[in-house]
Amino acid sequence: MRIYPRSGWQPIDLAELWRFRELLAILAMRDIRVRYKQTVLGAAWAVIQPVLTMIVFSIFFGNLAGLGSRIEGGIPYPLFTFCALLPWQLFSSSLTSAGTSLVGNQSLISKVYFPRLVIPLASIVGSLADFLVAFVVLIGLMVSYGFLGYDVAPSWAILTLPLFVALAFLTALAVGLWLSALNVEYRDVRYVIPFIVQFWMFITPIAYPSSLVRDRSITLYHLYGLNPMVGVVDGFRWALLGNAPAPGGALAVSVVVMLVLLVGGLYYFRRMERTFADIV
Repeated sequence: MRIYPRSGWQPIDLAELWRFRELLAILAMRDIRVRYKQTVLGAAWAVIQPVLTMIVFSIFFGNLAGLGSRIEGGIPYPLFTFCALLPWQLFSSSLTSAGTSLVGNQSLISKVYFPRLVIPLASIVGSLADFLVAFVVLIGLMVSYGFLGYDVAPSWAILTLPLFVALAFLTALAVGLWLSALNVEYRDVRYVIPFIVQFWMFITPIAYPSSLVRDRSITLYHLYGLNPMVGVVDGFRWALLGNAPAPGGALAVSVVVMLVLLVGGLYYFRRMERTFADIV
């Protein structure tokens, strides 16, 4: 039996994707094993990067730039920063992996048929392992500051934490679908991805509170919400840190933008899928 590519804009076949769920799990586990294969520190790299970034931000932004005094609720600046770095690391590592996943699996794509969406999905699922390891460190940091007298215990808002993790996951998938499909046809896209991630980090409220933007202009704040990670980071802090302010109207804008990017990315990926085996 021959399998012919469909023409035109096609929706994602969820039933077909479900039939290949075992392949998704196998590829995700492979990515996790390969990531730390023949490394000295192994999974500790998932912690080292956000911890060192937290230290640098605390020295230069928290102390020298005086942003530590601008944090609402009396939250320690290192904890304020580290809490934001976790969803950001999940997003950035997922985006980087997904953006180059198709080209990295070109031998598999050219030999056998399966829904190509499995590949970027597997690379993003693999990034969740790093997130879980770093999350344990965050809990330890919160407990430590609690013993020092800081009121950082989570409230009922912690029940919403999975929603913000899912929002970071879907945002990475949405952008990763666009970049992975474009990278098949234009190989210089892989050189653009690190720049996109670096630029995106500085327009996300990681080292500074989003209230700096909100206090300057409400209109500017809602435009700021066009960055989906604004809602993710603000929501993540609100869900975990008891005195953190609730995410504002930018969260609704972030969700809408994420959905637009995701739906568009799924359709674009599906349209380009039939050419992957020939071009890759």
